[in-house]
Amino acid sequence: MTIINVASSLLGAEEAAVFTMGHFYAILGAAVALLLAGIGSSIGVSMAGQAAAGVTAEDPSKFGKLLPLQLLPATQGIYGLIIAFFVFLKIGLFGDFVTLTTEQGLFLLVACMPMGIVGFFSALYQGKVAVSGINAVGKRVEIFGRAMTMIAMVETYAIFALVISVFGVLMAPIAVAPVA
Repeated sequence: MTIINVASSLLGAEEAAVFTMGHFYAILGAAVALLLAGIGSSIGVSMAGQAAAGVTAEDPSKFGKLLPLQLLPATQGIYGLIIAFFVFLKIGLFGDFVTLTTEQGLFLLVACMPMGIVGFFSALYQGKVAVSGINAVGKRVEIFGRAMTMIAMVETYAIFALVISVFGVLMAPIAVAPVA
């Protein structure tokens, strides 16, 4: 039994012909954007959190300054979620599926890849910069703004990937009329 047959049987007999390989590829693209960016974010936030916990153990008064530095690598996961929602809306997952060919599904898969791949790596590297920024703020709290700026610079590339993926998904040549 193929993935399409399983998905079609879950949708019900009257909707079975609507779910195609195009839908599979589109949903796979949404998963790539969400999962890769989310995994990178969780690793980056974890690394920064470990550093922040060490600094906070020595000086609890610095917690308020360290929390934003720890949270910055989380944004890539949010961006991946945004792309996944755009794909779901584009293919009518929350309503009626639209007509979707294999080529259109592959187009959406490729459109999601910048956010997934760049999101993963930028979150990892942003986490590393956050660890350094947290350690620096632990020694000299007055450089908080500089540390935040350095961490935010890595964010720039995640934003570029978000913009490219949003344009790719929105500009995908897909009919907006639902299947009858």
